[in-house]
Amino acid sequence: MKNQEDHPVKTETSQDKDWERAIIEKLSLAAVTEQTKARRWGIFFKSLAFVYLFALFGMAIYPKIKQDLGGDGKYHTAVIDVVGVIAEDKEANATDIIESLRDAVKDEHTKGIILHSNSPGGSPVQSAYVYAEIRKIKKEHPALPIFAVVSDICASGCYYIASATDKIFVNQSSLIGSIGVIMDGFGFVDIMQKLGVERRLLTAGAHKAMLDPFSPPKADETQFMQTLLDQVHQQFINAVKTGRGDRLKETPDMFSGLVWTGEAGVKLGIADDFGNDDDVAKNSIGTEKLVDFTQQSSLLDKMTGKLGASFGKALGSFVLSPSLR
Repeated sequence: MKNQEDHPVKTETSQDKDWERAIIEKLSLAAVTEQTKARRWGIFFKSLAFVYLFALFGMAIYPKIKQDLGGDGKYHTAVIDVVGVIAEDKEANATDIIESLRDAVKDEHTKGIILHSNSPGGSPVQSAYVYAEIRKIKKEHPALPIFAVVSDICASGCYYIASATDKIFVNQSSLIGSIGVIMDGFGFVDIMQKLGVERRLLTAGAHKAMLDPFSPPKADETQFMQTLLDQVHQQFINAVKTGRGDRLKETPDMFSGLVWTGEAGVKLGIADDFGNDDDVAKNSIGTEKLVDFTQQSSLLDKMTGKLGASFGKALGSFVLSPSLR
């Protein structure tokens, strides 16, 4: 039997300890380096997310700003869109259009204004607001031309606005006119009778449920609403006659709500000439440079506007409103 002395135990040298220490130090340094890199990337991505959210917030708060549409020169033609349905909760609303007009007038390099018009109409109140603002600007700045340039359609409330401008330019195939007022709805009385449904309605006020779609129409209420429509229609007619003056070649059906092509519109005097934005800016205003001054509601305003529109629709289920369309 061999003694343990025959197999001596290896002892750890100082060289081995230095090697192990070096490995541990390298591993620790690598871990710290990776943590530092991860922290830096974390800060970078957090900063990027902050910038992105800040940009979104800016878009929500601030509306669209003016931008060049092409052309050179010191002076420019301001272009303002009247596009889509004209209503307080839509893109084409009096507040934005009026603000756009005022911004264009304030700009000392504005040589003229074009209302780029492509709308079937809408609210008579919103249209009347813009009409009055254009008339005011023309009175205060008689040397500043304001033209309406029609693309596809300029009907009803849109034409109400256009009639306040100095001239109306169209394409031969544009649709223009529709000088009338409409109020529409449905009646479900016969269907309810067939289904055996009973209408239970309580009101405080004899005419509070006027034109209720689930109740038979009353002659006096129908006549009252017709009178209201006639009044708004006459206001529309007066505005057009004031704006267009003796250029109108009035016919029996001119204010009946009919629409005409641009070609027929020029012959009738409800439009003046043919042209697009570029042509009118160059040949009628005298500058080829176009700058878009269209003011658009901020995202935040649109969101709050939709809330208001939802409330308005709830009220609209009880009260009908006239429309220029």
